[in-house]
Amino acid sequence: MTPIELLTTRRSVKKLGLPAPSAAHIENMLQAATQVPDHGLLTPWRFVVMAGEAAQARLERALLQAAQTLGLGEEGEAKARQISHMAPLMIGVVAAPRLESSRPKPEWEQHLSAACAAYAIQLAAKAQGFDNAWITGPWVGSSPLRQAFGCAATDKIIALLAIGTAADPLAGPKNTDLTRFVQHW
Repeated sequence: MTPIELLTTRRSVKKLGLPAPSAAHIENMLQAATQVPDHGLLTPWRFVVMAGEAAQARLERALLQAAQTLGLGEEGEAKARQISHMAPLMIGVVAAPRLESSRPKPEWEQHLSAACAAYAIQLAAKAQGFDNAWITGPWVGSSPLRQAFGCAATDKIIALLAIGTAADPLAGPKNTDLTRFVQHW
């Protein structure tokens, strides 16, 4: 796969299974994430890697607590179970702004750097043959998940990245009519 094919065909896939990425694959994903623009080496992000059954169980507990705390009812609890078991690997991406820097950058710019890191993980996963999906929703702002991820007051969970092997891979780009998105001057 060429770099341009990677960039133009990456799609979110939510039915993910085994085989899971190996430790070397995960290392490559995280190395890719650390290469994004980070505003003068502030590295305003961190990652929570959840691989294996014990990690899935721990994530499920946190998401179930979140569903209860947020009053999402039985439907929310079912969704929490589904999310926590949707892939053999989940990576939480946390924006961790460095506001005490000698040359502080705006917090929103640091959040964008964390989003770039999340996307770099997705691209690195796809480049190694794994599909993925970026999960957000009410979970990411919940106190139980923030506690489980060890978030400081200024931290913001911006993604739960589900990564694995697609049960039913999607092919081709999703946006081919650029006229809706592009203005030429």
